[in-house]
Amino acid sequence: MNSAVETTNLAAQGDLSLLGLFLQADWVVKGVILLLLMASVWVWAIIFEKTLTLRRANRAADGFEDRFWSGGSLDELYEVEGKRPTNPIAAVFVAAMSEWQRSARVAWADMTRGSVRDRVDRTVAVTIQREMDRMERWMVFLASVGATAPFIGLFGTVWGIMRSFSAIATSRNTNLSVVAPGIAEALFATAIGLVAAIPAVLAYNKLSSDLSRFASRMEGFGSEFAAILSRQSEERA
Repeated sequence: MNSAVETTNLAAQGDLSLLGLFLQADWVVKGVILLLLMASVWVWAIIFEKTLTLRRANRAADGFEDRFWSGGSLDELYEVEGKRPTNPIAAVFVAAMSEWQRSARVAWADMTRGSVRDRVDRTVAVTIQREMDRMERWMVFLASVGATAPFIGLFGTVWGIMRSFSAIATSRNTNLSVVAPGIAEALFATAIGLVAAIPAVLAYNKLSSDLSRFASRMEGFGSEFAAILSRQSEERA
């Protein structure tokens, strides 16, 4: 209790800058602030990484689709992309071509019954899901920070206010110069919680929308390519 009184008295005379409020805070409030700051840094790292990943994926997909629809040989394109696909749409193409060629080697007679089309469709769906799982990595963290950071900051605020009121009751001094620094110190945790949560929520909504559009783009390409393979299968059969 004496330490709380001493801290409140120091806060009344001390620095009211952000650094000063942090240094004067209780160890629990400091822990909350440090946790939220680390979460905020991680959030921004994820935002930059996902933004760059989506930008590169769309740019690479544009180049691949230009080559795909240029009228060149699919077998030649498969030879180029088969070993290591350069983007998620290329991965869908490689997976579908691989399944189609394996099925073609087994029996051309099955082509007319749609069994190959079914296998290609399943392969495309599995590949899209795998690629989207990879691209959506850490999105759950953004959602979690956006949902919990304000409450974590509120916990630090409640703890700091309880501590300040306890110190005020002990010192029996309700002067504003004594009360205000302790309250400001406590509210600092809520502010940091909002600093972490707001970018996380905005980024999660924006990135989720962009990822959904990219998933739709892959699904559209997969459906068109499966239809092309189906037509070629019927012609060869």
